[in-house]
Order: sequence, then C-alpha cells, then structure tokens
Amino acid sequence: MKIGIVLSSTPSYSETFFNSKIKGLLKQGFKVIVFTQNTHKDFKLCPTKKSAKVYSFLPLQLLSFVFVFLKLVPRFLAVKRFIALERQQNNTWGTVIKKVYLNAHILSEKLDWLHFGFATQAIGSELVASAIHAKMAVSFRGFDINVYPVKHSNCYNLLWQRVDKIHSISNYLLNKGYGYGLSKNTPYKIITPAVVLGEIPPKIKNSTRKIQIVTIARLSWIKGVDVAIEAMMHLKENNIDFEYHIIGSSSIKDAERYKFQAFEYGLKEHIHFHGKLSHQETLKLLSKADIYMQPSLNEGFCNAVLEAQALGKLCIASNVGGLPENILDEKTGWLVEVQNPIHLANKIMEVLALPEHIKQTISDQAIIRIKEQFTIEKQQKEFVEFYTQES
Repeated sequence: MKIGIVLSSTPSYSETFFNSKIKGLLKQGFKVIVFTQNTHKDFKLCPTKKSAKVYSFLPLQLLSFVFVFLKLVPRFLAVKRFIALERQQNNTWGTVIKKVYLNAHILSEKLDWLHFGFATQAIGSELVASAIHAKMAVSFRGFDINVYPVKHSNCYNLLWQRVDKIHSISNYLLNKGYGYGLSKNTPYKIITPAVVLGEIPPKIKNSTRKIQIVTIARLSWIKGVDVAIEAMMHLKENNIDFEYHIIGSSSIKDAERYKFQAFEYGLKEHIHFHGKLSHQETLKLLSKADIYMQPSLNEGFCNAVLEAQALGKLCIASNVGGLPENILDEKTGWLVEVQNPIHLANKIMEVLALPEHIKQTISDQAIIRIKEQFTIEKQQKEFVEFYTQES
C-alpha cells in the first residue's frame, strides 16, 4: 500500500507526531511519500516531492508551466479526470490550469491513500484523490477547526463531499467538524498525540524556595497568556513566592504586549519569557517545574500537557476544547474555568496547599495513564489500522 502525506513542510526532528507515524507505517511495509512546499535537509525517512514554485517573473513562470506540464504527460488520464472534475465545479479554465500546476506533484503519483496532514491544506486540492483513484483522508487539528473556519465560512464544503475518512486528534474537534457541515456518516478514527517516553528526562525536584510554574505555548491570543499573567498578579498579592516560565515563539508585537503586561502588573522579576527552545531544552526546564499550567482559550488537544503529565507534573488547564480528554479532572490534574484568572490563581494555591501524598497520587496517576494510553507504539498501531480497517 502506498500512502501520500501532504504537509506544508517536511517534519523537523522534534515533530514526533508525523515522524513517528511515518516510521510506524514504513516498519509495517507501507510505502510513504511526503508532498510538500518546503523540505528540511535532515528529513530522510521517505521520498519527498515539492510543489511547483510560483514565480513573479512572467517568462520564468511560463517556462515552469511548460516543464511541469511535460512531466505530467505520462499521467495524462489522471490530469484529464482532474480537469473534468474541476470544470464540474464551474471553475474557469484559468483557475483549472493553476490548480493542475499547483497539484502536479501529487497528480504525477499513483497512490492508495492521499492524506492531508491539516484540513486547510486540502483546500484547492479536494478533487486530486478522485482524479488519481486514491482514497482521501484529512486530519483535524486545532487551527483547522477552531480558527480558520471562523474567518472563512463554508471553506470545507467541497472537502466534506469528497473525504473518505477523518483522523481527529480529539473527539472535541470531530464534533466541531460536524457543526461545520461534516456528515456524521463519514468514517473517522480518533488518534491522539503521543509521548516518546524514552525522551522524557528524570523528574527533577525543585531546588529553590520559589514555586516554579511553566507554560509551553506560542505567544498568541488563543493560548491565554494574558489570563496566566493576570493570575500571577493574584499569586503575588497572596504572597506566593514564584517564578513563571513561558516557553514558546512569538512575533515581536505579541512579545512586547505580554512583557508590557507583566511590567504593568509589577511581575517583571517573576515572569521569564524564554522564547522558542529546542525540544530537549524545553523538557529540561519543564522537569524542574512544580506546576504546569495551560491557560488556553481553546486547544485541539495539546502535546505539552501530555508531556507534563508524563513527567508527573501537577497540571492545571482550562476546561475547554480537547483538554478534558487530555487531563482527567482531579485524577491526573485539574481543570479550571476558561478566561478566569482569579479561578486559575485560586486553583494554583489550592493545589500547592494539598498534602504531599495527594500530590504524589495525582502525579503517579498521570504517569500511569500516559504510559498506558498515549505511547508512540499505540499511535503507530492505530495509524496502520486507520488505513487497513473498514469503518
């Protein structure tokens, strides 16, 4: 069986979700090819095909058109089917020719499955799988379902008509997809993110007197960083001695916004913005934390929360999106009201005041659940089943 995976770029070394999926499929004898716009030099797991470039210099663009279309000659029938399907959508010839050009790297291959790693990447390519006589799969992740359709109404209407099977990282995202028009008759499988247990460092006990709190998130409005900073102000008002570490990339504008908020609240000495760190550097800092906090306004699932639980950290997260599927409230961590900094601060103080044996019980239960339900081996097995089992 040959599977094509469509991504914006080949996965980097730290992107375990796609790397482990590809490794698992290859181990079971599948052939895998990644279709992408950009490639990382260190990606060697399987063959890759890049999409044709779009040039602003017209003569160069025309030359590229000729070159790409000549390479498609052996796949004339697939291209003919694709053009016919696109014309049935009442697209102009100009639009159809552009779509053939942009999808040429996929149209040139024979596949059993064409799997779009993100739903947004299927937009403009919804008819390619039918044209090459492949089954079509699409993955649901946070941005695809929580953000993009809000700004672009009915963006997935054609996708819903053509997709053969859905992969979602949480039941929450699947149900939200139904709200956007996905048929409940569409086959699906929930396959969550997983943890590479061998990469989890030993748990390190906090050697300072200050409570160490960590959040791993890009500095974006949907991650609730402003809520977390306000909660830290309430901790300070209650004489809690703490350091709050925020790990994640950001634009200059967002970084300035949150740093100014911390300054305004008198928290400059308490809050540390680390920016983007490597996966190993992130895990090392996380291993020293007393509390892991995920104050997001929404999450599809959240890998960072999984890794924090794998480390046995006391995790507190918003009761929203896929997070209730990630954390079992009062069993492997705690869930709090979304966008409620006072509730968040009170929960932190409540957790800190718990007897040590209760903290240890929560920590142990989190570690056990991760080892039983969120391993790479389990994830790899489920992806093999995704492509081989009838739904």
